[in-house]
Amino acid sequence: MLAMLPLMVGVLPFGLLFGTLAVNAGLTGWQGFGMSAIVFAGSAQFIGVTLLASGVSVPVLLATTLVINLRHVLYSASVQPGVQHWPRRWRWLLSFMLTDELFAVFNLRLQNHGGGADTRWFLLGNSIAMYGTWLASTVLGIVLGQQIPDLSHWGLEFAMVATFAAIVGTQLTQHSMVAAALAAGAGAMLLRGMPYKLDLILASLAGIVAGLLAERLPARTVTEVQP
Repeated sequence: MLAMLPLMVGVLPFGLLFGTLAVNAGLTGWQGFGMSAIVFAGSAQFIGVTLLASGVSVPVLLATTLVINLRHVLYSASVQPGVQHWPRRWRWLLSFMLTDELFAVFNLRLQNHGGGADTRWFLLGNSIAMYGTWLASTVLGIVLGQQIPDLSHWGLEFAMVATFAAIVGTQLTQHSMVAAALAAGAGAMLLRGMPYKLDLILASLAGIVAGLLAERLPARTVTEVQP
């Protein structure tokens, strides 16, 4: 839990903002809390609440949130080699907890300590801490959102930007990772505003391609100069 504490501090205002927006969008307190408990995906919840408030159809709502959360497939693929030997009950449980913030901790722990039994319990402790923080901050946002109508205009969304910047910064340990981050960031800026958040998926693909090219370029250069 102590290892997760810095990211928990960043997520707290994020959950507070979601609870406020859920109430302002017309959801009941139980509906807003239920979304955090079942979905447990901040960006998808924000988009979902916005779409619900605008009255879109259920298929559009499901398709949009699916596209937004496709990045979790990449997270799972990244950690799969280190957890494939775990019992299925552990993989099912921790896969639900594999959010953006938890992926940073998962990935770092697996790289430094491997996928032993102590890692499973360590990640479970991180997951419970983050899940509890998200639920508690959602409840706080629901309560305050009913008392302070303008709370959503206080600029709390900056916490999301700061949290994601911290997550990415801890991963930039190789030149290929830097290339992937730069390409994905540039793609997200250039493609911003595409429907159904397709800009995020295309930017992710650009980052993957850039990272793979950056990994292979040095090896290819060495091979070419050998007699």
